[in-house]
Amino acid sequence: MARPSQNIDQTLLQSGRALFPHCGCCDLSLRALTEHAQVNMGMFHYHFRSKDNFLAILLQSMYEELFQQLQAETLHPGTALQRLRQTMLLLARLLREHGGWLSRVWADASRGNVAANHFLQKNGARHMQLILSLILQAIQDKELQDIAPMQAFTFLMGSIAAPMLIAPRVMQLGFAPDFFQEQMKETVLSDRGIAERVDRALFALKQSASTITHAPENSIK
Repeated sequence: MARPSQNIDQTLLQSGRALFPHCGCCDLSLRALTEHAQVNMGMFHYHFRSKDNFLAILLQSMYEELFQQLQAETLHPGTALQRLRQTMLLLARLLREHGGWLSRVWADASRGNVAANHFLQKNGARHMQLILSLILQAIQDKELQDIAPMQAFTFLMGSIAAPMLIAPRVMQLGFAPDFFQEQMKETVLSDRGIAERVDRALFALKQSASTITHAPENSIK
């Protein structure tokens, strides 16, 4: 008996990419997937056996594309600080483009979805290690002040990455006024806005802790 076409699995994965940002792991139905791909259910089970196995392959393939781009950025010529800057710029742009499905994975994991949790357990630390290695190198090279690497990492992710996930969701919910959405697009999500936040964050990390003025404890009411 002739083996079914090898292109069917790729067709199903492409449909999965199209549907996932709207459905996530929990709400992606096999019926909707096969109808979108115009493939019968038997072919799905032939190629992927189960929904969890399909999701594992789908999520890994999408993540690998992003990770390879980040990894390539860390290997470019230049100082550790220059490579850290370029990596954070790229990370923010990738989150702008792919934040929809990444947010879905986190949401599904919080709901206890097995496929989402397995994906995060397998991959959650990989991009963290890339960025942390650049931070460590920049500290060793005296390009950044002596700071706990994880403190620097959380500061960068909070100031650069978090807005790329939060702002689109706020805009999507539609409760923000028009001027707010316009400002979000111009000053938060744009390439110029991203570059400004990256440069401001790295400038702050280059400052000595002794230059930071702490308010007296009794001044906080």
